[in-house]
Amino acid sequence: MTIETEEPALTVDELAARAGVTVRTVRFYGTRGLLPPPVIGPRRVGHYGPGHLARLALIEELRRQGLTLAAIERYLDRLPPGLDAHDLAVHRAVVASWAPDAVETVPREELGRRAGRALSEEDVDRLAAMGVLDAGGPAGEDAYRVDAGLLRLGARLLDVPLSPEAILAARTVLLDHARAAAHELSRLLRDEVPERDAQAVRSLSAHMQPLVVQALLTAFQRSLTQELREWLGEPPEDGSP
Repeated sequence: MTIETEEPALTVDELAARAGVTVRTVRFYGTRGLLPPPVIGPRRVGHYGPGHLARLALIEELRRQGLTLAAIERYLDRLPPGLDAHDLAVHRAVVASWAPDAVETVPREELGRRAGRALSEEDVDRLAAMGVLDAGGPAGEDAYRVDAGLLRLGARLLDVPLSPEAILAARTVLLDHARAAAHELSRLLRDEVPERDAQAVRSLSAHMQPLVVQALLTAFQRSLTQELREWLGEPPEDGSP
């Protein structure tokens, strides 16, 4: 299992505090192989990096979605090797989207903490343009309706040198293709359940959703990498002509 260990500056106590779990939980995940071992520094003190924190956040998100420990192990085993903290954050955002309602109302002063960084008014406007949040608090209250699963991912996009117009266009492309894929996949699921048995459909969807989402994300990441390599005139990663 590969994990990014850049800036392994967190002790186990600090890692647990940042992730909102107990030290015992961190050690338990480590013994099960879900969390890689820390980098051992001076005086035999273990230190953890951004990749450990991102992986721990993904594990906790999977647990909140109701997956058993065995199911979490299977999910992590299917992840492509070499994922860094950013890749893991993307997976976590996708997993968070499984929730029936991932939108909540957050006070303006709370946005920065939830996003993991200070947010200027311009930043908030850009996040609103991305569809990550919108003004939706009670009358007279400075609050926003926030897609919790996408807030941190959206905050990372603030540093990407893309114009708001390009981000909106990319969002439209992704939504259009996602809806088309969802339509075709739901048709396949319906064909597997001849009778309109709501419980059977929900059960099949619950089992398939994590697998389908992970497959789509992995396929998209690989396709995008290949597109970029072709655009830059680089040879394919497999060395084929």
